[in-house]
Amino acid sequence: MRPLTFARPKPMIPVANKPILERLLLECVNAGISEFVFIVGYKDASIRNYFGDGSRWKIRISYLVQNEATGTASAVKLAQRIVGDRFIVLNGDAIFAKEDIERLASSQSTAIAVQEVNDPAGLGIIEVENGMVKRIVEKPELPASKLANAGAYLFTHTIFQAIDRTEKSPRGQYEITRSLEILIEDGFGISCQPVENWLTVSYPWELLSTNEKILSGMESRCDGVIEPGAHIESLCIVGKDSIIRSGSYIVGPVIIGDDCDIGPNCYIRGSTAIGNRSRIGASVEIKNSIIMSGSKIPHLSYIGDTVIGENCNFGAGTKVANLRFDHRNIRCGHVDTGLRKFGAIIGDNVQSGVNVSLNPGTLIGDNVLIWPGCVVGGEIECGAVVRGMNQP
Repeated sequence: MRPLTFARPKPMIPVANKPILERLLLECVNAGISEFVFIVGYKDASIRNYFGDGSRWKIRISYLVQNEATGTASAVKLAQRIVGDRFIVLNGDAIFAKEDIERLASSQSTAIAVQEVNDPAGLGIIEVENGMVKRIVEKPELPASKLANAGAYLFTHTIFQAIDRTEKSPRGQYEITRSLEILIEDGFGISCQPVENWLTVSYPWELLSTNEKILSGMESRCDGVIEPGAHIESLCIVGKDSIIRSGSYIVGPVIIGDDCDIGPNCYIRGSTAIGNRSRIGASVEIKNSIIMSGSKIPHLSYIGDTVIGENCNFGAGTKVANLRFDHRNIRCGHVDTGLRKFGAIIGDNVQSGVNVSLNPGTLIGDNVLIWPGCVVGGEIECGAVVRGMNQP
């Protein structure tokens, strides 16, 4: 997920203007859950500072620290003394719907959430016999099932006995799936709980499809000011103290955060999220993108199918290309995104001069300065200064 995780843990990356973890928390709260334990580690201060004790949501949040990333089983073990006899474990970087959480919570014994997928490659696969889990295989070369482990569990205290007998995997991790296998070997039945709505992000560009799905389920709201002459079509959310200036043309679903200045005469297209304190100026077109808080795209720019971090500032005429001339899939780094249309992933505090062009699949780290007139592609390291043509 780099460069987006240089400054924040993955669960704090925003989709539709809220961190992934908050989206998950809200679904849990709507499902009736009121007590939470957050197992934190990497850059945990950002999570603690944002969520506090949970009182903002009328819930209670406790924190435990996993100092070394030694696996999910060791993370769960930390909570042994403070959880009840039945408790849910969720990966903090995925989003489940309220209804799926309710069904999982209704299980009376150990259960694992699963979803049937078309392409099981690279996933943990669940093999089932007579409705119960027979085997759990991590990333098999030849999957025997299309049921993927969704990373959500209902546990009883028996899980801790299995964790105590769990050895490190070849990856050097204490895997919770191995603990579950120990339970199966001991004769404990583990049921499958299908989930219908499971949003998970493995690569930065997958934030865009997740953002689109969340936005499509929201309702229009305006807590700001829309000047006469602005046109808004379809679903649009405008945050507190934001202004949509005359001549702006917005086609939803679009969300605009608090204290934003939009327009005049800009074009914001569907599946776009613009974070708090952002500025979108005249003759700017934005499509299917995530613009994080405090970023400014003041004038004469095009941003398509792109994720932009916090506090970026683009000079006039900055343009992001999102389609190859040969119409082949776009690669980002060494990975085929599977997308024909994809722009760039841009970290925090990036500044471009006037008339900068970014090629499809460009990956730019935090605190990068791009001089005027540059054509940029490939991967740019954090803190770099780009002074000329930079292409892979």
